[in-house]
Amino acid sequence: MAERPDGRQSNELRPLKIPDIFLKHPEGSVLIEAGETKVICTASVEERVPPFLKGSGKGWVTAEYGMLPRATPTRNSRDPRGPNGRAQEIQRLIGRSLRSVTDLVVLGERSIWIDCDVLQADGGTRTASITGAFVSLVDALDHLRRQGLLKTIPLSDFLAAVSVGILEGEPRLDLCYEEDSRAQVDMNVVMTGRGELVEIQGTGEQAPFSRRELTQLMTLAEEGIQKLIARQRQVLGPLGEEIGVRG
Repeated sequence: MAERPDGRQSNELRPLKIPDIFLKHPEGSVLIEAGETKVICTASVEERVPPFLKGSGKGWVTAEYGMLPRATPTRNSRDPRGPNGRAQEIQRLIGRSLRSVTDLVVLGERSIWIDCDVLQADGGTRTASITGAFVSLVDALDHLRRQGLLKTIPLSDFLAAVSVGILEGEPRLDLCYEEDSRAQVDMNVVMTGRGELVEIQGTGEQAPFSRRELTQLMTLAEEGIQKLIARQRQVLGPLGEEIGVRG
């Protein structure tokens, strides 16, 4: 068994920190730290929906994702044209993942914008964004409830995401950048607290992989996600007990 760059076991998550409310102005916000990866996730409420939802009685949850210029070892210039293809793919992933557990009818005709800004990148920025974004979304929904605009928190379940991969023939959980850049197989898994799958993004980067290896990776991912959700529950405290409860 090869030693990992940070000395973790193959089935061990990076040290996870999710401080409480991080910013003053957004209705919801957290700073999530997964090892050396750090992402600010904010949730902003708008009392309007996209044109295609006007009059439908349904709300919308969407996301934007980006990296600060020095989130990486070398500076990346800000693109005045907006997010590049990779960022667009990630923000769509974040948005549809959060919508999968949100009751948009109960939310009503309003939008919640999730902004995920990567302060420092060391692998797993999209999965950390989803895990942190869920906490900020809960915070924003609770804000609406406290304002008398919602009666319940319209979430059917918890949601988190993690990366897994195969490196030197060994399945590993929660890859840092050094591992991710060399992995034979790279996979991102989004899952609910009940263990239901929302999305799987998996690629044989250097060679095909077997169904047995896929099963190993999925088992590893589920174990990791349950640990992430346990941490979300700790951060949310009593609010977490209301998720999945119908009013």
